Amino acid sequence: MASSYPTFTLSDQLTSEQIDFFNAHGFIHFKNFITKSTVSSIIHASKEVERNWVENDIKKVNGVPIKYGKDLNGEKIVQRFAFINQHHMTLAGLLLDPRITALLPLAGEGSRLGTEEKDGMVFNHYINGPESTFTKMGWHTDGLRDIFYGGKLNPMLNVGIHLSTQTESNGGLKIIPDTHKQSVYQMLFRKKYFLDNKADKDEVSILPEAGDLTIHDGRLWHRVAQSSIRGEESRRRVIYIPIIAGKYAPKNENSPTVFYQRFAGIVK
Repeated sequence: MASSYPTFTLSDQLTSEQIDFFNAHGFIHFKNFITKSTVSSIIHASKEVERNWVENDIKKVNGVPIKYGKDLNGEKIVQRFAFINQHHMTLAGLLLDPRITALLPLAGEGSRLGTEEKDGMVFNHYINGPESTFTKMGWHTDGLRDIFYGGKLNPMLNVGIHLSTQTESNGGLKIIPDTHKQSVYQMLFRKKYFLDNKADKDEVSILPEAGDLTIHDGRLWHRVAQSSIRGEESRRRVIYIPIIAGKYAPKNENSPTVFYQRFAGIVK
């Protein structure tokens, strides 16, 4: 299904209309969160972190495996950064925007940005090229992570800051609205986690422009569809920041790799 949902403008306080829309559907899309120049600055910062990690052969950050691949020219690149906010001031500074703090009430009382928990700020770099290892991601919910972390199912929202403009041909984020209200059984067994990447009749395409912000409930079923085009036009960069509640559980360089992340190879 093509995008037909309304979009909004984010300020330092959510409106009742925005809260109602999110609660009803489990996602919301805000236009023009950051400027094109800020987008360029963030991409430049990610390349500086990437250069350092490649040169030093960094395999994990705080126990989270780093996903490497090849760019169109055959050069080694990072395709999934974890905790990138801890490795560059530009990325850390992005989190100081009061409009991001305004999103916290959507996760309920006691919620916070997970800058030191889960995988921290994640930077995904998709490219559909002959040697890319990160072109799509099968159906999943983020709520499953709490089970693997050995805790109860707490609210978890994913804030997406989009650094590329997307069309249907670019693939990108697909969600099944309203599934944040599903039972735990449906969350566990409605789809085959990460292995199933088939289109769903109820899915909606999130088609942001560079600089837009989206937020979706981690209990929603969602996937990342592979671009139907190859080469430079398929390139897609997006940042995800978790909003979480529950017991504070920061990670550090001595943190173990979580069980499900040992199977990261199934995520393409």
